[in-house]
Amino acid sequence: MDVAKQRVMQLRASGGTSWRADELTAEEPLEIRVDSVPLSVTMRTPGHDLELAAGFLITEGLVTGAGEIVSMRTCPQAGAVAGPLNVVEVTLQPSASRPRSARHFYVTSSCGICGKASIDQVRTICSHPVREDPLRVSPELLLSFPERLRQAQPGFARTGGLHAAGLFDGDGGLVCVREDVGRHNAFDKVIGWAATRGLLPLRSHIILASGRASFELTQKALMAGIPLLAAVSAPSDLAVALARESGMTLVGFLRGDRMNVYSGHHRLAISPG
Repeated sequence: MDVAKQRVMQLRASGGTSWRADELTAEEPLEIRVDSVPLSVTMRTPGHDLELAAGFLITEGLVTGAGEIVSMRTCPQAGAVAGPLNVVEVTLQPSASRPRSARHFYVTSSCGICGKASIDQVRTICSHPVREDPLRVSPELLLSFPERLRQAQPGFARTGGLHAAGLFDGDGGLVCVREDVGRHNAFDKVIGWAATRGLLPLRSHIILASGRASFELTQKALMAGIPLLAAVSAPSDLAVALARESGMTLVGFLRGDRMNVYSGHHRLAISPG
């Protein structure tokens, strides 16, 4: 992970001041090109860029899986809009359906692609339905996930400025963690990691967001076939609507000794009492 050091003034309520070195996470643009056509520019934390590109293509419904991708490479050529090493060139199989025209996305690190497709459109492009997924998990196991994710975040420990996505299997094993300034990028990196290893769809897996659960993160989890999305903060109303429509389990405010279950309650193995 790229880290920049800055000299900062630290103020205290008592009126005291001091100067100290502070570590800041890097944030740089990444341009994704498909068959030499610019497709998207996203602000991201450098690292795992090929996973990010693969995950983006899958979660946006531009490809159905890594099998439609022939190759991916970073492009250090001069003249790139995003700068040296900040371009990923993707080559697709001839049979893959390509965007009808270049879709010039600009993705901010705060909100992802705004004004996205409706719930009906997500249902149309999603190839991995989760409604019948048999996953069941105990609340106690779920409650252990946030601390385990935090312990696996070296970037956050150094800078305090990164979101994270953690992928857990049905037995609670932490199989992949990715950090990024954009929560949507962290999800794409995890899903891209799984795609490039032939693991999609991620049936009977859980993905944990270190912040809130937005409509976009819910969509990305669905596109990867993940039946349970948990977040340490609140979901949006549209995220809840999408989860209920698709049969996904959505958990929010997963922290301490409690959680809110907004959808898919049947996947929580709750003892009667």
